Amino acid sequence: MFRVFEGYSKKYFNVSDINIHFVNEFMLFGKMEQYSPSTLRRTINFIKTILNFIERRGIRTAVYEIALPKEIKDENSVTLSIEELNKIKNTVVDNYVQTAKQWLLISCYTVQRISDFMNFSQSQITSIEGNKCLTFQQKTGKKITLPLHKEVLDILKAIDGFPKKMNFQEYNKKIKNIVKQAGICEKILISKRKGFRKTTAQFFKYETVSSHIGRRSFATNFYGKIPTPLLMEATGHSSEKMFLKYIHIADKQKILLLNQYFNELVV
Repeated sequence: MFRVFEGYSKKYFNVSDINIHFVNEFMLFGKMEQYSPSTLRRTINFIKTILNFIERRGIRTAVYEIALPKEIKDENSVTLSIEELNKIKNTVVDNYVQTAKQWLLISCYTVQRISDFMNFSQSQITSIEGNKCLTFQQKTGKKITLPLHKEVLDILKAIDGFPKKMNFQEYNKKIKNIVKQAGICEKILISKRKGFRKTTAQFFKYETVSSHIGRRSFATNFYGKIPTPLLMEATGHSSEKMFLKYIHIADKQKILLLNQYFNELVV
């Protein structure tokens, strides 16, 4: 990418040319060429590493000028609301996708990664003061004890245990079909990366669904309703900062949540 920028600028850059003016021009060029923000930042940070190396060998550079602003990430968090989950639950699907539907609902109420929830078994279920819980070790190595939501318990009761384990690719393909059958077909804007470039386009929501949607949906649906430390215990996040980056609250949900606080204020 640096060489492409040199071609665009019609010059070869020396160490003495690398300063804040260079960075500003480089970032403008990158945005014009639709390179992803992460690619631009990674390139600049690589250049800074080289300049720091040169500085340590006694050659003066303008590395001290180069300070990128904090990156604001748009994670394109696609989630399923409680209303949408109820639509899926009440949608009659063909037998060949029934297992995927059950796992999709389980994932949205247990907040675990596919590598964890697809290995759930009856042997992991324990009882704490009469409440059924699931005890397992996450992919990260953290041991979790998770109370089972009523929706999960209903599925386990209906089929006498957890659904049959599925291939990850098969699961991802089938849940798109399920969400489509449930009528969740509105178009949403999504940024997708192709090589080093990122483009934004409209997609049907069901096209964007993948195994990670359960994890994001749980965290988003219960944020503000359940204390954040308890949600973090379930998701396995070690800091609130990371958790808050992870969730996605739609503008409508933010407005309703703010309105709830307004109504509860004592004037």
